[in-house]
Amino acid sequence: MIILLLYVAYRVVIYKLREREIKELQQRDEPSMLDVNEQAKSFARIQAEKEAAEEAARVEEARLVAEARAQDEQNRLLALEQARLEEERLAAAEEARLEEVREAARREAERVAAAEEAARLEAERLALAEAERLEAERLAAVEAARVEEERLAAEEAARVEAARMAFDAAVRVEAERIAAINIARMEAERLAAEQAARQDAQRLADEQAEQLEAARLADEQAAQADAKRIAEEQAAQLEAARLADEQAAQLEAKRLADELAAQLEAQRIADEQAAQAEAKRLADELAAQQEAERIAAIEAAQREADRIAAEEAARREAERLAAAEAERIEADRLAAQEAARVEEQRRAEAEAARLQAEQAAAEEATRVAAAQAEAERVAAEAAARQEAERLAAEQAARLEAERVAAQEAARVEAERVAAEQAARVEAERVAAEQAARAEAERIAAETAARLAAADSAPAVAAPAPVAAPATPARVHQAKVATDTVVMIADDSKVVRVKTNRLLVNNQFQVAMAEDGLDAMKQIAERMPDVLITDVEMPGMNGFELTRHVRQNPLTAHIPVIMISAEETYQVKAAEAGVDVLLGKPYSDAVMLDHIQRFMREGRA
Repeated sequence: MIILLLYVAYRVVIYKLREREIKELQQRDEPSMLDVNEQAKSFARIQAEKEAAEEAARVEEARLVAEARAQDEQNRLLALEQARLEEERLAAAEEARLEEVREAARREAERVAAAEEAARLEAERLALAEAERLEAERLAAVEAARVEEERLAAEEAARVEAARMAFDAAVRVEAERIAAINIARMEAERLAAEQAARQDAQRLADEQAEQLEAARLADEQAAQADAKRIAEEQAAQLEAARLADEQAAQLEAKRLADELAAQLEAQRIADEQAAQAEAKRLADELAAQQEAERIAAIEAAQREADRIAAEEAARREAERLAAAEAERIEADRLAAQEAARVEEQRRAEAEAARLQAEQAAAEEATRVAAAQAEAERVAAEAAARQEAERLAAEQAARLEAERVAAQEAARVEAERVAAEQAARVEAERVAAEQAARAEAERIAAETAARLAAADSAPAVAAPAPVAAPATPARVHQAKVATDTVVMIADDSKVVRVKTNRLLVNNQFQVAMAEDGLDAMKQIAERMPDVLITDVEMPGMNGFELTRHVRQNPLTAHIPVIMISAEETYQVKAAEAGVDVLLGKPYSDAVMLDHIQRFMREGRA
């Protein structure tokens, strides 16, 4: 464009010079004609001025061309600098965009990892909660079964005790009836001799003793057989129930573990598919964006080429002399553009390779994380299975120990009851023998008196009423610590454990109850020698428990030690039948002294 303006200016200057020359020639021809020398000088001067003007115009034109070339070179360098700056700006923008894409991909990977971790933690929490719920249900079922077994055992023991007492009463009534018959028969035979009556009474007493002994032995054998049969049936039922519960718990745990594993596997597959879909979407978006950028670059290059071609044509039309330089400049620019395009393509390929490598690394990291999560899940399942097996083994061992302890306690209790029964029967037999002997002696004395009176008077005295045999009083027998059972009734587990530790360290047998109702149930199953109770307990408090113990003739002899922080309970405790009221805190030595006193002396 500048060259075209210079060319137009040059043509205008030439036109003005020629017009001025024509005017000067016209002005010279109008006056008189000068001589030839003057015309020649004038022509030479004009010719010189014309040549000078042409030279000045040529110099000016050369200067303008040089300035135009310098301006073109400056414009070219400026364009190259602007192109370089634009390329750097585009490269920086591309780098920033790629950095944003990388940051977004990293954040997305972190979000996916956090979501997977949260899902894994939630699954572990749900599995742990389910395992705790199942364990609680299993323990509740075991506890309910134990309570039901204890209730059935208590009912069976009460039934056996009632049957035993009924049988004892029947035997006692029968013995009294036989004794009355024998007495009446002996009274009818009052005329017999004293020696015959004494021998007959002795024989009858021996027969009664043999009958009582035979009945006692039969009762003991029947009771032992019943106790053994009931214990075996209960043990079989407990074992069957325990095996059924264990099998059901194992099946339920396996089913829940399979369901949880299936859910985790489905979640993992869904997460992998989502991650793959997200990665594919990001790759498609990146490829589409790169394709759009490439197409835009091609179109921009095409437009730039069109613009350059138009400018080149105008420049060739404006100035033919600058065509070679313009071609060189255009070739350089095209070469620079080609180099820039090649560099941009190389960068794009490198960026695509880097993104592909990052994507592959992300996929590898995802695969490794999935494998690690799977390994952790398998390890967690194995740990849960081992824990369940350990708990099942502990539960089985505890049930077996409880069963053995229950059998041992039942055996000890049966032996104790049998010993008490034998002692009571023996005492009754001795008392019956003594009563029969005394009665025989009394009858013999009365017979002798009546015979003596018959000799003096015919009147016959009426027989005196027969006194009922008295019930033998309970005799306290001193015990050692290893044979003494102390029951602790307290709703505080800490107090129960502390007192149990104290008593066990001193060789006592200990039974523990959580409240008054539990204590009454255990007392019906196994009678303690000493009862230690708290005041405030749910269901049945200490006063109510003591009154129930005192109202039952079978348990009224049990000493009761009550523990309370209230000093105002002295009167109420005495009215309920409490033997010792200990205030909190109390000394262990004082507690042991009271228990040992009750072991030696019993209740006062």
